[in-house]
Amino acid sequence: MTAWTPPVPGVHEVFHASFVDHAYPGHTHDTWTVLVVDDGDIRYDLDRRLHGSVTTVTTVLPPHVVHDGRAGPSGRFRKKVLYLDDRYLGEDLIGHAVDAPTIIDRRLRGALDVVHRQLAAGDDALTIETRMVLIAERLRERLVGRPAERPRNSDDVAARARDVLDASAPAAVTLADLGARLHVDPAHLVRSFSRRFGVPPHAYLIGRRIDAARRQLLEGRPAGTVAAELGFYDQAHLARHFKRHVGTTPGRFARSR
Repeated sequence: MTAWTPPVPGVHEVFHASFVDHAYPGHTHDTWTVLVVDDGDIRYDLDRRLHGSVTTVTTVLPPHVVHDGRAGPSGRFRKKVLYLDDRYLGEDLIGHAVDAPTIIDRRLRGALDVVHRQLAAGDDALTIETRMVLIAERLRERLVGRPAERPRNSDDVAARARDVLDASAPAAVTLADLGARLHVDPAHLVRSFSRRFGVPPHAYLIGRRIDAARRQLLEGRPAGTVAAELGFYDQAHLARHFKRHVGTTPGRFARSR
């Protein structure tokens, strides 16, 4: 069993666990529960109705609604869970989730596997937040049963977002803050930016930071100092992204001068 609180806005907890013959009593959460099963199966009652979760589906349990949980016929289950606040899924979806908590969507299931790997690896908060707003948009579409409306003025939103990112490249930036500043939904922001510039905001921002790191390293500044000043968690975080972008480590790049 592993549980932690990641530095990602709106994600209260990540929980990975494997159980045999374990049964949860009836309980509620004050957050949304987004659950996938990696092995075995789960049976649970939600609002006094029996449901099941297996490896091919995504289960969405709403806040403040009683549910329990236990192993199904296999007698075991291994699961991954995200506990999310209402910035991802709002109260207007509670009734939909009570009526139909099981979502059959291979694309959504795959996206959740990816985000769990990113969370376990400690990837950038903005990278994971970007994926989460798109996952939340798809969850909403599947719960409601229709595609979300796509706002217009995409190019203007993308251009304004790039200006903000250019001005704050070393600082910590969240999609929620960026969306609030531009008065747009974060999912619309990600789609508009990606359509206009070919990469999502987090990838653009990392590219800007790597450019700045190259210049500072060639000036002889220590990699640890560069990492701290440009918004990377630590030197290892800088090294991972630097090698991905440049093809070598910051140390080797600095010595090449």
